Amino acid sequence: MADLKKFSTAQFLNFALGFFGLQFAWQMRIILSGPVTESLGASPFLYGLIWLAGPFTGMVVQPVVGALSDKTVSKFGRRRPYLLGGALIASLALWIFPNSQNVAVALESATGIEVPIWTALLIAAIMIWIIDACINVAQGPYRALIPDVVPQEQHALANSYISLAIGLGSVVAAGVAPFLKYVFNFQMSIPAQFIMAALAFSLAMLWTCITINEHQSRKEIIKDAAIAGVKEDNFWDSLKNFFLLSPEVVKICIMQFFTWIGTMCLLIFFTQYSVHTIFGVPDLTSASETAKHMFDDAVVNGTNFSSICFAIFNLVCFLVAIPIGMLAEKFGNKKVHILALLSMAAAYIGMVFTANTISVALLMAFAGIGWASICALPFAMLSQYIKKGTEGSVMGIFNIFIAGPQVFVCTLVAWFISKCVFAYEDSMVNYHWEYAFLVGALCLLTAAFITRTIKEEK
Repeated sequence: MADLKKFSTAQFLNFALGFFGLQFAWQMRIILSGPVTESLGASPFLYGLIWLAGPFTGMVVQPVVGALSDKTVSKFGRRRPYLLGGALIASLALWIFPNSQNVAVALESATGIEVPIWTALLIAAIMIWIIDACINVAQGPYRALIPDVVPQEQHALANSYISLAIGLGSVVAAGVAPFLKYVFNFQMSIPAQFIMAALAFSLAMLWTCITINEHQSRKEIIKDAAIAGVKEDNFWDSLKNFFLLSPEVVKICIMQFFTWIGTMCLLIFFTQYSVHTIFGVPDLTSASETAKHMFDDAVVNGTNFSSICFAIFNLVCFLVAIPIGMLAEKFGNKKVHILALLSMAAAYIGMVFTANTISVALLMAFAGIGWASICALPFAMLSQYIKKGTEGSVMGIFNIFIAGPQVFVCTLVAWFISKCVFAYEDSMVNYHWEYAFLVGALCLLTAAFITRTIKEEK
């Protein structure tokens, strides 16, 4: 680690490009998975269950792949095979997902057997699981590249550049379709948006794999670890030793757990909130085709509004990512992160009590401050406790406290919303999607309180 040279701004920007593509794909999946699965008949609770793909693959894939990448020996390096492999397979699934209905029809035509009505939804669910699994395959080793190639004193700044890439990737992903609609009056189709995401993910990750030098071979890593007296652990030893790194690691993990319950309440439910709460579209999962067509324009407008809000949310993340890293270097990760979490919680509370489009857009901008910090500072807090040669394992295990909370949101919060029904016109119903933000705000406030108890090394 002492031999690692400081990164320049240009090197940081180049380093973060692959994460730009990863986040582009992830953002497209966040915004448009709801409209796609709802059009195939997914209720709010079933939609939540489909979202379980993210947390389950995150809890299993990232720790395992992280540990594997620590031990990988190949001429392509330790991390790069997972970065590129994950991107290419995810890109294929991104193309298939919005075409699930067509795939089901083609399957029926090819076999001559009538397929069940739920076949298209099943195909879509499988593609979501593949997308999420492959994003996790790439994400864990990518985070592990930071301690691999960046000196310790720049870890907070490196993670801030990752936040910058997350913000910019999300802005572009969310903003292209609304921009084309409002400037050129061209509505980009959902399948076209997913193809765009697939190309961005695969090409950006390919560029990262070509331009980033991992510096050390697996043999050199083992040698350095032996000199430092660090014993090479298997995965289960890594899991056990993770919690023995420091009492502060336990606090960071608990803080991360509550943070990501709050975060996923927004990421999972905001598009549905935009369509059904702000634009007044009732639940259409069991409606007739005629009834669905009556709300076509409102659904498109609600989805575009959600994309605009996510673009604003991530634009703020992009703009404040580097300043947050600089402030963290000056005042400490802890103080900056607490203020960021409080700003996000305040934005959530505001969205519970308003459905005004301008107010919601402004509140999403305010929430973007918290998002920039969430994408950077918890990882910077953790990185000071990572032992040489265990970077992938530690980052993979830490991801359990990002993925695990999503199970809570996808099941209990989704179930809670499904029970909060109110009558709509013509015997139709709708749901109180805004209640998800109330749950999220309480969890973010809890995370801020836990962050206050963490002791940071100077």
